[in-house]
This record gives sequence, structure tokens and C-alpha cells, in this order.
Amino acid sequence: MRVVIAGGHGQIALTIQRLLSQAGHEVVGLIRNPDQAADLLVVGGIPLVVDLESTDADTLAADLDGVDAVVFAAGGGPNSGAARKLTVDRDGAVLLADAAERRGIRRYVMISSMGADDFDPDSEEVFQVYLRAKSEADADLRSRDLDWTIIRPGALTDDPPTGRVRIAPATGRGSVPRTDVAAAVVEVLVNGLAVGRQFELVSGETELATALAELGG
Repeated sequence: MRVVIAGGHGQIALTIQRLLSQAGHEVVGLIRNPDQAADLLVVGGIPLVVDLESTDADTLAADLDGVDAVVFAAGGGPNSGAARKLTVDRDGAVLLADAAERRGIRRYVMISSMGADDFDPDSEEVFQVYLRAKSEADADLRSRDLDWTIIRPGALTDDPPTGRVRIAPATGRGSVPRTDVAAAVVEVLVNGLAVGRQFELVSGETELATALAELGG
């Protein structure tokens, strides 16, 4: 399988690249800063410099030749303002879907956020705009005739992976290691799970593969 990950230098994205590469798959990470390329090579990824905020769908589609699936793991970053939450977290996700459709790539996995639909539409506070961006990106993806999966993790931690999770349309508040989120992305990609499903993901008691299989799709 050949997979392209938007936001290739993020912690979750780097773990996805390592796991997929170790399993014998080819994975390309889209990065904006060429100085990040070495970090992708270390984990077995193939760096490709693409700025989602300054390209278009046709140009991006040309970079998706031979790709079987795309993953959106990009974000404006913790120190970015409200404007970049919209141009990256929302518009970048839409752009990737547009490019995938142009290339005939059906599989799209979105890393979103718990509580995305609970944003205050009248607020210009950065976190509220971030939630709005995620919610609108998710809604756009759900509207498309693609084999999509939307993963909405709880509070992200740097704890070691547990491999045990709780997965449901709504789990209630909780946290989850970034490594377990990455493992969930790999599981749904490799085994074709949770197609047409949106779910929240937090740490729990159920083994990851079992929880995803029980979700259906």
C-alpha cells in the first residue's frame, strides 16, 4: 500500500509512518519545511515538500500518483492564530479530499478532534475556531462519495501506548496516547476497517483491533 500523510512531521504522523514502513508499506509525508525531511527518513517515511496553504487541488493531485490512501494529520500548530486554523485544519483537509477525488483515490482517514461539533459559532477565540475548522472539515468529508473514516481522539498525551481503547460515536471525555491514535489509523488503513464511520477514541479496556472490528464498516 502507498499512503500519503498531510502534516507529515506531526508526532502522530511520524508514528504512522514508522508503523506502516515497518509493515512493508510505502508512506509519503507532506511537509512544509524542508528542514524536517531528515526526521521522516529516520522513521521510514518519504518526505515531500508541499505547502497546503499555497497549492491547488490539481497540483496536489499530481503528487498523488499511485497512492492508495490519504491521511489528514495536518494542523496550524499550537501557536498559530485563528486564521490558520481555517486555512490548514479545514481548508487543507478539503484540498486533500479534492485532490484525492481527482486521482480516483477513495480511501481517506481524517484525524479530527473530540468535541469538534460543540464549537461556539459566535466566538473568535482560537480554540473555538479550531473546533469549527475540524467540524467543517469533517462535514465536508462525510458529504463525499469516498471511503472515509473520521477519528476524533480525546486529549492527546505522550504516554507509552497501551493498545487498549474505548471507541464509540461519543465516548465521553478522556485522554489517549498519540501512539495509540497512530496505531488506530494504521489498523483501519491496513485492514479496511471503519469505512464510513466517525468515532471518538480514548484509552479504555478493549484491545484496539477488537474495538475497531466491533465498530463495523
